[in-house]
Amino acid sequence: MDSNRPLLIPSPRTPATQDLPYNTPDLLKPLSSSNPIIPAVSSMDSTNPIDNCPPLPHITSFNSSSSLQNLSSIQSKASVPMRYGSRGADSEALSISQKEINDEDARLIHVNDAGKTNDKFEFAGNSIRTGKYSILTFFPRNLFEQFHRVAYIYFLVIAVLNQLPQLAVFGRAASILPLAFVLLVTAVKDAYEDWRRHQSDRIENNRLATVLVNDQYQQKKWKDIRVGEIIKISASETIPCDMVLLSTSDPTGVAYIQTINLDGESNLKTRYAKQETLSKIPDKDKITGLIKCEKPNRNIYGFQANMEIDEKRVSLGPSNIILRGCEIKNTSWVVGVAVYAGQETKAMLNNSGAPSKRSRLETRMNREIILLSLFLVALCTVVSICAGVWLRRYKDELDYLPFFRKADFSEGEKDTYNYSGWGLEIFFIFLMSVIVFQIMIPISLYISMELVRVGQAYFMIRDTRMYDEASDSRFQCRALNINEDLGQIKYVFSDKTGTLTENKMEFQCASIWGVDYSDGKTNAQGEQAGYSAQVDRQVLRPKMKVKVDPELLRLSKSGKEGKHVHDFFLALAACNTIVPLVVETSEPTLRLLDYQGESPDEQALVYAAAAYGFVLIERTSGHIVIDVQGERHRYNVLGFARSSYETASTALIGRAALLRKVASYVETNLNILGASGIEDKLQQGVPEAIESLRMAGIKVWVLTGDKQETAISIGYSSRLLTGKMTQIIINNNSKESCKKSLEDALIMSKKLMTVSGAANKTEGSSGASVSSVALIIDGTSLVYILDTELEDKLFQLASKCSVVLCCRVAPLQKAGIVALIKKQDRRYDPCHWGCGQEGRQAVMASDFAMGQFRFLVPLLLVHGHWNYQRMGYMILYNFYRNAVFVLVLFWYVLFTCFTLTTAITEWSSVLYSVLYTSLPTIIVGILDKDLGRTSLLKYPQLYGAGQREEIYNAKLFWLTIMDTLWQSIVAFFLPLLAYWESTIDGSSIGDLWTLAVVILVNVHLAMDVIRWTWITHASIWGSIIATCICVIVIDAMPMFSGYWAIFHLAKTGLFWLCLIGISVGAMIPRFVVKLFVQYYRPSDIQIAREAEKFGNFREFGGAEIEMNPIFDPPRR
Repeated sequence: MDSNRPLLIPSPRTPATQDLPYNTPDLLKPLSSSNPIIPAVSSMDSTNPIDNCPPLPHITSFNSSSSLQNLSSIQSKASVPMRYGSRGADSEALSISQKEINDEDARLIHVNDAGKTNDKFEFAGNSIRTGKYSILTFFPRNLFEQFHRVAYIYFLVIAVLNQLPQLAVFGRAASILPLAFVLLVTAVKDAYEDWRRHQSDRIENNRLATVLVNDQYQQKKWKDIRVGEIIKISASETIPCDMVLLSTSDPTGVAYIQTINLDGESNLKTRYAKQETLSKIPDKDKITGLIKCEKPNRNIYGFQANMEIDEKRVSLGPSNIILRGCEIKNTSWVVGVAVYAGQETKAMLNNSGAPSKRSRLETRMNREIILLSLFLVALCTVVSICAGVWLRRYKDELDYLPFFRKADFSEGEKDTYNYSGWGLEIFFIFLMSVIVFQIMIPISLYISMELVRVGQAYFMIRDTRMYDEASDSRFQCRALNINEDLGQIKYVFSDKTGTLTENKMEFQCASIWGVDYSDGKTNAQGEQAGYSAQVDRQVLRPKMKVKVDPELLRLSKSGKEGKHVHDFFLALAACNTIVPLVVETSEPTLRLLDYQGESPDEQALVYAAAAYGFVLIERTSGHIVIDVQGERHRYNVLGFARSSYETASTALIGRAALLRKVASYVETNLNILGASGIEDKLQQGVPEAIESLRMAGIKVWVLTGDKQETAISIGYSSRLLTGKMTQIIINNNSKESCKKSLEDALIMSKKLMTVSGAANKTEGSSGASVSSVALIIDGTSLVYILDTELEDKLFQLASKCSVVLCCRVAPLQKAGIVALIKKQDRRYDPCHWGCGQEGRQAVMASDFAMGQFRFLVPLLLVHGHWNYQRMGYMILYNFYRNAVFVLVLFWYVLFTCFTLTTAITEWSSVLYSVLYTSLPTIIVGILDKDLGRTSLLKYPQLYGAGQREEIYNAKLFWLTIMDTLWQSIVAFFLPLLAYWESTIDGSSIGDLWTLAVVILVNVHLAMDVIRWTWITHASIWGSIIATCICVIVIDAMPMFSGYWAIFHLAKTGLFWLCLIGISVGAMIPRFVVKLFVQYYRPSDIQIAREAEKFGNFREFGGAEIEMNPIFDPPRR
């Protein structure tokens, strides 16, 4: 990566001159005339082949002046305020530094006086609570949250209506059972998760810390710590609250912390205590003061405050505060005062959890549920209208009819009975129809979807092919609600550093004093005496080996001949923020030097300097120790322009601007010693992964801060760009030129698409992409495009390109690009995934996390495809399964004078979707596979099935409804006609319908299962057996009307003939249609499945299988 950051980084706190001895060499004096701003220029992994690419200019550049000029020009031209402009971050930081804290916006903290602090302001205690419920609030709050689902409210209303005497169709307990079961299962799951959170909170709150109480340090539980108290933390201990540093074990006030619990970063970071409090010992010297700081906020990288102590006012910034969850490393102890506690700490304010998301499939499913609701209303309307007509026709006979009897002769006098009038009866029949047909809306579907997603997540996490051995990390699924969205991804937005690359910088070459040393042969560093240092009879050796150039190594050891080489590597070893940590080994006399720092660039440079004999041994804020070719040198860091720096660093207003002014004054009259070449290699499998994603029809966008030439080179190395692509480059400096470039590019892209489409038709091409256009755009152009009317043109152009490469973009612009796509194409709600090689904070905030970029291919093309196929089929099957049962009830109502009596027992109606048929669909939704992993990876175009919505769409929904209608007709009328002349009672034929429908829907499911396992067999056939057992048990109970009915019915051969005839007759149309479609109009999935059956594509040999082109589905 191209880096223009200076190697000489001023310390946030420069010690006073009286703190430093003057009898030691001055580091800055010998380097003041030659300390450079050394760019770390890298060339991407040269081992990766670049296929079909034209000759490229040499990317590695050793002159950073042009880059700096370009950056300056960008900043000067961005005068128009933009939300996603390149100046956003810098402007925001400057405005914060210039803002003085008002009394209204500040909190006042009395140091070492928690009583006075909290009595007046009532700050939060340090007890945390991540649990959502308590014993008292669990029941009402959990129910309130569950009833946010409209379907639950629907079933609650149904259960309430069934309690009314006029509308009672089922038993009161039976009507409540389905909803109660679903609520109970969800409540148990939520209770278990919340119990685990409470257990974690209890452990956290009861941890111990050392707190100053009555001028003595005492052990105190974390939950009892209050704002204003002074706390002492020892090495390797965790910070219990956000605290301002007062003093440390280091005489210069530096402390090293690890923020792995906060943002996942394992590198050490430095924090500093102010000089005014550094010399004070809290348990001996009475410390009093007043801290005025900003109110609690979520910004973990910012802190604005000032402190009044000893009648002096000093400023406090991010380098003076340690946040809750950090660990003290390489420092014996630190002392600080609590400023934010408990729920007000920055860590807890950021612990709001991932936002709730809903998959596209579920959103579409809700639309279908609305259609099913309308269908339900239509059925109920038909029943009520027909009932009204029947009541009119037989109004003179209602006095003696059993269900609509108007006259009551039980008391000897004629009276109206069980009849509410023609209008009310029609209304009551409508409501009773809703109760009888209620399972048209599948309440069990929600629970089934949650269980299936959990099962899918389990197999994704356990997939060994997505396990990263280097970081010992498995795939992480943080958002279960969008598993199926992984099968419909259209865009992939990727950063470069740490996402496509390893983020492990390696020193490759250098140019020193105008001499290029990049062409020499390098050898791996050996275990020679020159690469280690002797300290107190201990051998200190750098932990990481670096390749060295023999000529450069010889010059580094020579005298006058290698003076410039000597100065160059001395600057590399000295001018950085690296902290050397000594690590013990199995050998008693050997120790390893582990260089820790926030920047991997600095780590690479320091390891390189050590390989050439300049070994950094010790660093404090006041001095450093370097072993130069076996001789130890101690260098003191002296302050430049001491008074100006102290004035700037303690300023309350405009601190950042003043510090920049001092830095510009210091960094003058410098000579360039040389330039270093650092390589950040591509991760293993990145080129192949990007090529597979492009073949799958996924538009890959790479957003990087590199300059355009470097970004294009990376594009070729990673196979993002190919020689066959037509590149459209937009690199403009005004809004007008951007507009013209976009318009010209749109015209060109349309012509290319026309030519490409004609070629595809002529050649019969089935490529995943309809265009081979790559858009390359820089951050300067985006300044004038984002948040303007040009956004629409950019989206139109980008949608016609298979690849988009954005270079020189700021972080805010990256967010703006994603927001643009989301705004323009609302069908796609972004799924966030993080790669383990990038900043861990991004990983912790993601929906899915993985160790390597290449794992994105099996995640999307394999698991994403499976998840989408399973969930899409499961939703349609649930609609069919419930609708066929409801339609059987509907046909029966038409033959019973619309009285809404049911031959099927109420308990069978209740258990149908809860017990009889629920388990098989869950098992199939977790385990079934339409294609094997090998096929999906070999033919990435198969991923287009999800993008084209082949598994779940409106056409399939209506075909399912038509198939359901036919199957319900067969299931109802075949037994009806078979027993038309018999004396069979309603309970007996109801048992026949119950068993027939359960067998039918399970056979239907079995026809569609592709990968059979013993669990699948057990669930499908076991459900049929379980249904038979339940029917027998129900009919064996004397309190039910169908007592012993199944035993009489099963003795006849007609009963078994009906069961077989229903399954065969209902399945014939479906079987014929499937056979016709698969034979004459097979999909890509069906072709690949057939190929799998013939021995892993052996029949096809090396030939390609023609695939359907991937087009966007029509917008609705």
